[in-house]
Amino acid sequence: MTDRTAPVAHPIAQLMQDRWSPRAFTGAPVTAAQEATLLEAARWAASCFNEQPWVFVTARKDEEGFAGLLSLLSANNQAWAGAAGLLMIGFARTTFAANGSPNVMAQYDLGQAVAQMALQAVELGLASHQMRGFDVERARSELGVPEGHEPMVAIAFGTQGAPSLLPEKLAEREVAPRVRKPVTEFAHAGRYGVPVKV
Repeated sequence: MTDRTAPVAHPIAQLMQDRWSPRAFTGAPVTAAQEATLLEAARWAASCFNEQPWVFVTARKDEEGFAGLLSLLSANNQAWAGAAGLLMIGFARTTFAANGSPNVMAQYDLGQAVAQMALQAVELGLASHQMRGFDVERARSELGVPEGHEPMVAIAFGTQGAPSLLPEKLAEREVAPRVRKPVTEFAHAGRYGVPVKV
């Protein structure tokens, strides 16, 4: 397979260089132990007031709930995500448990938990792909998560497969160069418009 290591401009941890979002999965299972480790990584993410406002509905490929989670995805995502070993839908609880006041940081905190799982997946030898292409209203009504939780993300985890497992257009995206904006386009020194000197 093509080397997908990020072509970094400055040194970063190898886990971060190796993390990317493939669509080609082999269909190999994700074990219960691997799932537990991924969720433990999420558990230890930072959150506002230690609220931990994330909820994940999960199903491994060998579990009854897998087909239901897969059915929530857009048709384009279903075409490849069925070969993942584990699917999740991530929700953000939008109020603080202690007093019911709005938690404007909930989606941010969910994102931190998901990012930690994505990096933990690399450590486990797994790949992950995060998606917004899913039926949010069906996720709300069919997954049994209480009101006040916003469905934000679907995630596929599994063993990375060869691009040839995908339709041609998706296979081309699997091997396209990895491109990111330079740091000087998004980091500002002291005030907006003054690029950092790195």
